[in-house]
Amino acid sequence: MNIEGNIVRVKKTSEELFNFFTKLENYEQLMPENTQKFEVDGESFIFGLKGMPEIRLVMKEKTEFSNVTLGAASSKLPFTLASDINKISENESEVVLKFNGDFNPMMAMMVKKPLTKFIETLTENIAKL
Repeated sequence: MNIEGNIVRVKKTSEELFNFFTKLENYEQLMPENTQKFEVDGESFIFGLKGMPEIRLVMKEKTEFSNVTLGAASSKLPFTLASDINKISENESEVVLKFNGDFNPMMAMMVKKPLTKFIETLTENIAKL
């Protein structure tokens, strides 16, 4: 299952955005208002949204100034969340979030709508940076 957020322009350099996305504590600024838990633990963080199970994300890979990919710590629901950064000019960049999950069809049907909304919220909050 793939979900791609909207492309947003941010008045930050690709280096500033890359540094933002590699500091896990910064993801708290992007979380929806209904976040009930957010804790950073080394190279991972755990978050919980109201009415949803808690999810732990781990830093999977980093490509300097262009991509930061997080992945689920649990193999029960294997997925990645990538932040692709594209330099537009000296002080402006574009960001797109890409969710890629390996779910069975029933699970995919259940989680597609809330995950799409979650990606939209993260994207809206990135635009405010």
